[in-house]
Amino acid sequence: MAEHEPTTEQLAQIAAENEEDEHSVNYKPPAQKSIQEIQSLDQGDESLRKYKEVLLGPVPATADHNSPNVVVTKLTLVCESAPFPMELDLTGDLESLKKRSFVLKEGVQYRMKISFKVNREIVSGLKYCQHTCRKGVTLDKSSYMVGSYGPRAEEYDFLTPSEEAPKGFLACGNYSIKSEFTDDDKTKHLAWEWNLKICKDWKN
Repeated sequence: MAEHEPTTEQLAQIAAENEEDEHSVNYKPPAQKSIQEIQSLDQGDESLRKYKEVLLGPVPATADHNSPNVVVTKLTLVCESAPFPMELDLTGDLESLKKRSFVLKEGVQYRMKISFKVNREIVSGLKYCQHTCRKGVTLDKSSYMVGSYGPRAEEYDFLTPSEEAPKGFLACGNYSIKSEFTDDDKTKHLAWEWNLKICKDWKN
């Protein structure tokens, strides 16, 4: 059975229903300090030194000082009912991501997992933002506060809250998504575009 494509007016109505008032938060990020500066503070206080060691961990000795401080490596759609893995490698050719689509069965519960590395310095206020569009109409804008992280050899994983994939005959079809990973300093660590296809059933 052919998928029913919504009209521009119906898409505009969906976008209006998803629109939420943006409230400005009176938040001022703290002054940025390097790991070395933090570790050198209050060196005579042994208990504070041990606390900072537990909190910050060891600076990776093999950190590549020519690579970015924050490297976003992977986007995964986490869905227990999915019959196949859904991962995007974000370390290669980002343009090629526009040529393939994740497929989600309508109405399933899923989460997004962002994997990233912090190489040298603490990064504060990491944030993941995405705009979901269909036929040129922005249907939804989502923003997730990821948090602040220190350098370490292992990757970090951030999971978004669980959400339900759209459902109904108007929901099935192709969606284009623009994603950004930023921080308090407005540094854009990565921006990429990818596609999502909502179907009546799973298709690989």
